[in-house]
Amino acid sequence: MLPQLPDDYQALVTGASGGIGAALVDALLDDPRLARLHVVSRQAVSRDDPRLTAHVLDLTTPDGLAALTDALDGQPLHLVLNALGMLHDDADGIAPEKKLDDLDADALSRLFHVNAATPVLLLKALTPSLKGRHTALIGSLSARVGSIEDNRLGGWYAYRASKAAHNMLMKTAAVELRRLNPNACLTCLHPGTTDTDLSTPFQSRVPEGKLFTPAFVADHLITVLSRRSPADSGGFRDWDDQPIAW
Repeated sequence: MLPQLPDDYQALVTGASGGIGAALVDALLDDPRLARLHVVSRQAVSRDDPRLTAHVLDLTTPDGLAALTDALDGQPLHLVLNALGMLHDDADGIAPEKKLDDLDADALSRLFHVNAATPVLLLKALTPSLKGRHTALIGSLSARVGSIEDNRLGGWYAYRASKAAHNMLMKTAAVELRRLNPNACLTCLHPGTTDTDLSTPFQSRVPEGKLFTPAFVADHLITVLSRRSPADSGGFRDWDDQPIAW
């Protein structure tokens, strides 16, 4: 697993209390080469493993991002997995739009903030831990519906657009990261439809065999990153390691 990483590597997972995030945490803790795993979430995450350091932070806020930078104190990170994302929020009445009449400015802003702005601001916060010459693999969860070329069904305006913005921001950051660390590789990852709270309201429409468990997805995403090199930085791949058109 992750042969590019050195022994005693240090990793970070955001969104660690969510379905995919928690599965990524478990998969990494199964790796004996892991030295330290920083996990970030708004709810406490615990495992019976001394290598885990939990940070209860809201990374959608400036204070949360600043606290993470301070906690890491510039220590090198060899692996970053960002599993933050939002599709709907029943409490605030946010749901994927079916038509133009459903559009709401506040909902658009919220999804852009969580799905696009927060991931790139996370990279800004992690810059002291990513720059240098050490191996730094970065995977950030995107979605196939963020592909402009692949959009044939319409709808889901805010989610589609926020993920397209995520991809552009990650692609742009990948260019700068080459200068900050020639051994960095940043990849946008489509996990497929996963059996989590994010997808629950829409699972009835998923074809048979295409609803994946979080553990399945975590293993496949790690495999995708295991095949990446700095020359691939800025790419967009799915869970099966197939390229996705922008």
